Amino acid sequence: MEVLKIATAGSVDDGKSTLIGRLLYDTKSLTSDKLEAIEKTSKQKGYDYLDFSLATDGLVAEREQGITIDVAHIYFSTAKKSYIIADTPGHVEYTRNMVTGASTSQTAIILIDARKGVIEQTNRHFFINNLLRIKNVIVAINKMDLIDFSEEKYNAIKSDFEALMAKRDYKEQSITFIPVSALQGDNVVNKSKNTPWYNGETLLEHLEAIDIKDIYNSGTPRFPVQYVVRPKTEEFHDFRGYAGKVYGGELNVGDNIVVLPSQTKSKIKEIFFYDEKYQTASRRSSVTITLEDNINVSRGDMIVKENDLPTVAKEFTATISWMDSEKLRQGNKYTVQHGVNKVLAKVDTIHHKIEPDYSGIDVDVSEIRMNDIASVTFKLNKPIFYDKFKNHRTNGSFILIDSHSNNTVGAGFIQ
Repeated sequence: MEVLKIATAGSVDDGKSTLIGRLLYDTKSLTSDKLEAIEKTSKQKGYDYLDFSLATDGLVAEREQGITIDVAHIYFSTAKKSYIIADTPGHVEYTRNMVTGASTSQTAIILIDARKGVIEQTNRHFFINNLLRIKNVIVAINKMDLIDFSEEKYNAIKSDFEALMAKRDYKEQSITFIPVSALQGDNVVNKSKNTPWYNGETLLEHLEAIDIKDIYNSGTPRFPVQYVVRPKTEEFHDFRGYAGKVYGGELNVGDNIVVLPSQTKSKIKEIFFYDEKYQTASRRSSVTITLEDNINVSRGDMIVKENDLPTVAKEFTATISWMDSEKLRQGNKYTVQHGVNKVLAKVDTIHHKIEPDYSGIDVDVSEIRMNDIASVTFKLNKPIFYDKFKNHRTNGSFILIDSHSNNTVGAGFIQ
């Protein structure tokens, strides 16, 4: 069954957690004990409705404050698809959490409070979806019940958001607008009688209709070698296979390939999934491949098609989302984890800080603080094989690790 990963975004009290809870409730994905707990807590709080946000806000501090603080991952399935929803915080100070939740997602839901319309945080959330090349974005205009399901106000918000869309540099995004009331369930799973002027899909109908094959950005295959398979048995004494996951495209038996960094050439001889042989290794499949020639291939090497090579370099410039309380400064040293490769890196230049609300850049910066987004050049102690993030989300991204604390301190997207 196909799995669709979704990131949610919205300002404080826009109703993200309630929307997800409603989605779970109307698809009958809530367990009986969870539903009982929601009913009990809603009554204790004096509500005359079910507080569906309780289905996702798992931390005590979240439940007490009625806000989302950390990224929560929610899983549910329908007859057509399985879904993983990353419920991310809406606060400015949790920008890093939103980047984390959206970095592995294929679709995003941006919530807008129908009473407030497009606000600064809306700009920020759309900027991050643009930065992370999220191809399918749903703009859910929520709390329509509080504006009497006004088509005029809905169209005004839609028009404001379309003006924001003009500022993006990633034009391949598909943007869908849906008027919803998460609290009452209008247009979430079931069509609403309160919006006769809206002829589009419900939120779930749209999610069900998304073709996962169409939401990836690159057809360029990259195969980082995670493990060299050498069985210690007499039957497979001469077997040498290379295990890993295919990113970005397909690999086929007979393809002419190059092994990086050695630049050694060969052909794909066989493709295995467990003990079954296949002619094609599809995108995101974990397989073991063998080569025609007995050449030296190690963990951390990358197998690519001969006519489609990535950049091989000891320096790159990237957009960094900084996640640590310790500041990033010129000259600082970190470990870059790029795929299965780890290399030492030094901050060479901090070019500018990017204001994630489309208000511009700040070139007068000497350090990067938590939740800042900036353009930074790094120099490495050995080359890596990368693509620009806009061309290849997996091979164009990395994380920064503090060598002393071993904490992940930043996420990067190669320019």
